[in-house]
Amino acid sequence: MPKSRKSEPVNSAWDSDVRLLAWLASCISVFAFLYYYRFAEILLYGDAIAHINIARRVFDSRTPGLLQLGTVWLPLPHLLMIPFLISDEMWRSGAGGSIPSLVAYIFGVIGIFRLTRGVLSNADAQGPARIAGWTAAFIYAANPNLIYMQSTAMGEALYLALIVWAIVYFMEGLRGEAKALLKCGVCLAAACLTRYDGWFLAAVMVVVVLAMRGREVLFGKHSAETPRLRASALVKFVLIAGSAPALWLSYNGLVYRNPLEFENGPYSAKAIERKTQSAGNAGHPGSGNPFLAAKYFLKSAETNAASNKWLQRTWLLLILISAVLLAVAYDEVQKKLAGLTLLLLLLPLIFYALSVAYGGVPIFIPEFWPFTHYNVRYGLYLLPTLSFAGGTLAYGAVRNNSLRLRLRLAVLAVVIAFVVISYASIWRTTPICLEEAQVNMRTRNQLQAQLAGWLEKLPQQSTLLMYLGDHVGALERAGIPLRRTINEGNHRVWKQPSDPEGLWERALADPPQYADYVVAFEGDPVWEAIRGQHLRELVEIHVSGQPRAILYRAR
Repeated sequence: MPKSRKSEPVNSAWDSDVRLLAWLASCISVFAFLYYYRFAEILLYGDAIAHINIARRVFDSRTPGLLQLGTVWLPLPHLLMIPFLISDEMWRSGAGGSIPSLVAYIFGVIGIFRLTRGVLSNADAQGPARIAGWTAAFIYAANPNLIYMQSTAMGEALYLALIVWAIVYFMEGLRGEAKALLKCGVCLAAACLTRYDGWFLAAVMVVVVLAMRGREVLFGKHSAETPRLRASALVKFVLIAGSAPALWLSYNGLVYRNPLEFENGPYSAKAIERKTQSAGNAGHPGSGNPFLAAKYFLKSAETNAASNKWLQRTWLLLILISAVLLAVAYDEVQKKLAGLTLLLLLLPLIFYALSVAYGGVPIFIPEFWPFTHYNVRYGLYLLPTLSFAGGTLAYGAVRNNSLRLRLRLAVLAVVIAFVVISYASIWRTTPICLEEAQVNMRTRNQLQAQLAGWLEKLPQQSTLLMYLGDHVGALERAGIPLRRTINEGNHRVWKQPSDPEGLWERALADPPQYADYVVAFEGDPVWEAIRGQHLRELVEIHVSGQPRAILYRAR
């Protein structure tokens, strides 16, 4: 890679490429959102409803404040939603929670384009690198499952955009770009406040730059193409990247008196798994077996890329072909930069193999036991890897001067046709992420809709005692502000394990003194607290597959 690459100005053609790509991605994003909004499919995920209401209760609560962010889920997605959820209409419709995802999708498309183009380009291969960038952007932007997920309040689009841009700046930093490592640190910190996957990526990147710096200090090995890493920039990068995990650990330690509350607390994945097993259910597949866990994760990635099993397997083959090309076909610097990029993009495979095996995180795939859907969307975290691999293959086809022009174009056409056929196979059925939401939330949505119908009939300004953990969507549907409820968020969490002077505990002990009505779901804390209190039952709701819901008059 020539030395001139570092100072080469961005030309007008590149600027127009970015503008065109941003415009196309914006059109896809808005059109998809309007489509799914029209058919009431942006709030199918229970987690999407929960995210929106966690953000909402920061200001809409009897005890508002940042402590309403809770634990387990990281805070950045909720903080980004807050300005858009001040409007009651944006809250009830769910549109306010979708806006950060829509913006993140656009930036993710631009980021994968810039990453692929930047890593593969050099002075005599700008054209092929540009084609590779467009190919990668097409694979990323046109994925039906990502298109659906970016329409919702889920965090996938946001996290993908952050890790893509973190790797963009990381690679530019390794080439000596001024302030690129600092920008990478900021993106990593944001990713670490979005998903715990970001902690793993940040740790790996810190190890890589420290190893490179140590190699330079001990052996003096660096070149014009990979300049010496400045010690000051390296220290700032490490401090910024590590600030987000340190902040979250400190928050959990101060508020919950357990820095690892999100990992081993009562609402953590491990605690949920223990409750499931104590109820007599078998552990999830892959538990204690990282190789089987990796198989489930790879299958989820395949199902997010195609519906046909042969097309699914070809996507993984695409990564192998890309790795071979990087090993044998490019110059030395390209091999290092592109190879490191591919390895960083493959980190989700390692992270989820360990998380499923030892972290209590299940992934259920319809094709494998127990033949259902759960966390299938995690497979989207390999989409940047597939996109970069596709771009690499396109680059290799166009750049290979030993092949005739027609043959090179034919290879490029085959790559594009494969992507089109794969995505068409998904559209002919249903995107697996949308199908997961439809399957898992059908009965819960029915229960919440029926309950919302009754809640709408209650007097204005009446007060409800209700546990919001599982069915807060009923209040959202009914348009009842969260400040009209007494819920578990009104418990002072630093007074563990109970807070007798807190509003939540006092209301549970004496509902008629604090609430006009009580909503109890079989087995939840309210249900257990009101046993024997002889409240007047108004309505009892039964939905198959869901706990009974009873609405009481308290006074």
